[in-house]
Amino acid sequence: MFDKFKKSELFILVIVLVLIFTSEYYYVILNNHERAIFIGLWPPTIVGLLIFFNLKLKK
Repeated sequence: MFDKFKKSELFILVIVLVLIFTSEYYYVILNNHERAIFIGLWPPTIVGLLIFFNLKLKK
């Protein structure tokens, strides 16, 4: 299943998962909502850039 992904893509996806869990930690455990929202906005941005660059490389 993971053989279709490049190592760099898997690395980026792991970073995205870490950022999501970090955001949840700040929101639920530390009760720091502003920092949690700031951190939580990065994963969709990173995934969007990953999709954009993959589409550009395929053309």
